[in-house]
Amino acid sequence: MPSLTTTDSHTDHPAQQITYQPLRPAQAREAATDFLASLNPPPPETTIQNVLLLVCELVTNALRHAGAVTSMKLRADHQVIQVTVEDPSPAHPQERAPDLTGKTGGFGWPTIRLLAQKLTIVPAHPHTGKAIIAALPR
Repeated sequence: MPSLTTTDSHTDHPAQQITYQPLRPAQAREAATDFLASLNPPPPETTIQNVLLLVCELVTNALRHAGAVTSMKLRADHQVIQVTVEDPSPAHPQERAPDLTGKTGGFGWPTIRLLAQKLTIVPAHPHTGKAIIAALPR
């Protein structure tokens, strides 16, 4: 079940944040859709589509390459929407040539890098796991 919090900031626009643990990309997309719909003012449709694609790719990669999503956090203020996906693997994503036959993928990480204005990978827990933090302009 997602938890939604509003945090105080140093601006007139408080930040909103949701934390969720999706088991499937569709659940992540649904949580992100609900979160984006709660924002006021709402982001442009292009931004919404980019966030939804980013969430799906990050969660799909965590499930496929790390075996699980430890948590997914969505945060928005008046300038930025931030997506954080944590997984249990410390291994960083690896570039690989996309498979144009569609059998083995390879499009996720390049898509994530293209969509995110800023992309950061940090340890999620001491000695295990990582968090991938992607930020997009609101």
